[in-house]
Amino acid sequence: MKILFIINDGPYGNERPYNALRLAGTLSGRSGSEVKAFLIGDAANCAKSGQKVPEGFYNIQIMLNKVIRSGEVGVCGTCMAARGITDADLVEGSHKSTMTELAEWTEWADKVLVF
Repeated sequence: MKILFIINDGPYGNERPYNALRLAGTLSGRSGSEVKAFLIGDAANCAKSGQKVPEGFYNIQIMLNKVIRSGEVGVCGTCMAARGITDADLVEGSHKSTMTELAEWTEWADKVLVF
């Protein structure tokens, strides 16, 4: 099954990105599943490399890396620019993306989950 996650919220303001990436990471490890994640709006900050969180607190970057290892992660380029995020700031394996790519991924997917 091909599953697209569209994530809208920033990494640590609420638990939606956390829960989305928990599910995406779990599904990406299942046989027969293909997972892609598109980060839009404040979720562009989820792909910022070098995240340092208090000990014992979840790290969105580590969770995103699990999805990257077996799937694909795109980050809205317009949203990146609005937040001062450059290509060099992105977690390795993620990439600046476009609405055109989001449209293609949406057509590709069997399921689209929005968080």
